[in-house]
Amino acid sequence: MKNSICLLLIISFVFTSCKKDQKGYEASEEQEAVKVNDSLIYPEESHFKSIKQITFGGDNAEAYWSFDDKQIIFQSNNKDWGMECDQMFLMNRDQIFDSIVPPMISTGKGRTTCAYFLPDNEHFVYGSTHLGGDECPDAPLRKNGKYVWPIYESYDIFVADLKGNITGQLTNEPGYDAEATVSPKGDKIVFTSMRSGDLELYTMNIDGSDVKQVTDQLGYDGGAFFSPDGTKLIFRSSRPKTEQEIKDYKDLLAQGLVMPTEMELFICNADGSDLRQLTFLGNANWSPFFHPSGKKILFSSNFEAEKGFPFNLYMIDIDGKNLKRVTHGETFDAFPVFSNDGKHLLFSSNRNNGGTRDTNLFLAEWQD
Repeated sequence: MKNSICLLLIISFVFTSCKKDQKGYEASEEQEAVKVNDSLIYPEESHFKSIKQITFGGDNAEAYWSFDDKQIIFQSNNKDWGMECDQMFLMNRDQIFDSIVPPMISTGKGRTTCAYFLPDNEHFVYGSTHLGGDECPDAPLRKNGKYVWPIYESYDIFVADLKGNITGQLTNEPGYDAEATVSPKGDKIVFTSMRSGDLELYTMNIDGSDVKQVTDQLGYDGGAFFSPDGTKLIFRSSRPKTEQEIKDYKDLLAQGLVMPTEMELFICNADGSDLRQLTFLGNANWSPFFHPSGKKILFSSNFEAEKGFPFNLYMIDIDGKNLKRVTHGETFDAFPVFSNDGKHLLFSSNRNNGGTRDTNLFLAEWQD
């Protein structure tokens, strides 16, 4: 989750370790037939009944469904669309974008991250740095030889309509506020903030009121999602333990940076109670999302990798048992997100990219 350059940086780690018409573009039946291609499913991927590639070029990620499952919002830095860095785009669930530019629904200024629909299906929340400047902030990939993610203090969380008009600002505290997602119940938002001096999880009402701190342990808590019934949170975290790890974490954080190479998954109640570590796998375990049953978690990990890649999707029960590999790619699969009806899974992948570093969105028909 989930900052706006997570995808760019993880992909770098893997390989080295103008608004448009709001109606968009309706894909023809012939195009649909071409894009639904079972050859995109690797033989071991038994949970995918069918799969469709829906973007073609650039880095496309963090695609999330509207509450009625009719639309999808996602972020992209596709240079063919004139993007300098991540902005937000809208599509209908039956669309593809191989030659047509989707409508951009962010401001086109600064850098954006983590857009998520609100219950009315007509507004969404997202993080943006545009109040800090129109230009894309720098995105360092390394610091003293270490892979890092920047934590921009200019990030705040905004509400906008589907034409891109900002209708509200939900955060205005000094420092990083981003990575907002909305409860399926439609009443709460969870997000990551630096307001305490560390990167912790908070919840608030969808109008920005009643802000409550959820986590309070040292480390980067982020990429949080609610369970289908809204009672639990799943998230990824770094948890520095040794004196050297703590020093490294604090030194980087003071520079607005975090190191994403060691992360595990944690689960808790929505108020922060009953917090426990879910994975003990090592390496980077991240982009978790609840299975529709609420009893399993899908996530991305490179824990089986010897040189930092590949990243694949895995599934695990919420009690930490029955770990199962879901995808079998050779480079990068991440950001799994189920539709609200539980029938489809969106995810980002390097598959079928012609040997480039492009990361595209794929829509799979899910089967348990």
